[in-house]
Amino acid sequence: MIVDVHTRVWDNAGQLGRAEETLRRRTTEAWDRPDASADAHHEAMQPVRSALVLGFDSAYLGANISHEHVAGYVCKDPGKFLGIAGIDPTRGGAVKSLERARELGLVGVTVSPAAQACHPTDTRAMELYEACQAMNVPVLFESATLLARDAKLEFAQPYLLDEVARTFPELKIVVSSLGDPWVHQCLTLIDKHPTVYADLSDMACRPWQLYNALILAHQQDATERILFGSNFPFCMPEQAIVSIYSINTFTQGTSLPSVPREQLRSIIERDALVCLGLRSPEATEPSAQAPAHETREIPSAHSLKDANPA
Repeated sequence: MIVDVHTRVWDNAGQLGRAEETLRRRTTEAWDRPDASADAHHEAMQPVRSALVLGFDSAYLGANISHEHVAGYVCKDPGKFLGIAGIDPTRGGAVKSLERARELGLVGVTVSPAAQACHPTDTRAMELYEACQAMNVPVLFESATLLARDAKLEFAQPYLLDEVARTFPELKIVVSSLGDPWVHQCLTLIDKHPTVYADLSDMACRPWQLYNALILAHQQDATERILFGSNFPFCMPEQAIVSIYSINTFTQGTSLPSVPREQLRSIIERDALVCLGLRSPEATEPSAQAPAHETREIPSAHSLKDANPA
């Protein structure tokens, strides 16, 4: 079962506010923009069994992918897609926003401290986490996925979440991109708190950084709490899967350490819905577009098996 925990859908890049700068940094041509439409998302998610679709809210950057927008998309295939509400604690009324999101069927919350210019332990944010813990709602913290130039990067450091995890020991937390560029901090946080996870979004398409991060995780016995995330529309799930399976190509003909293939497979096929305490998708059988036997390992990744026996 492959679960992509980090994807987004938007109608136009203007919904990202000043974070639209991210698109210019990630593309080589000014007119080349990632397609985050509903149709593009649905097509890209064929290799996975389920996907979390994240909202995004930042008063500071003038951005909003609303609860209604996310709910309107995921309801088209509730057996496969689960909606995550983007909530900005600085807007005020964060708990009411969470309650509205729950009424719309959204099952989690994502916050972006750097993009929201909000310290993760701001009183308004802590009130939101308290409500999330009471409702068994996981919280996804974005590190550097959607950052405008004036975003406050100091608020993205994973160690700042230590107080959150200590204060709310039952709250399920996911740190995006393994906390990059503070991977060591993120792995320390994972090692300390059994309720903290990390995803590989925004790293899967950077093989050398991904290799180094997974070697650290392997050596610290932390791979069991790493989840698969593609960071669509910036990276396709198929591309991310192939990239993860192929990282040991860096070790061929060298004395560099490798990550056991079974650990790579476990990351890709980990049931993140169970890890995060999310209710399983409504459909008990895989959708017709993605039969169960096709989600075990896509052909392009499977072809790497013999080349990378580690």
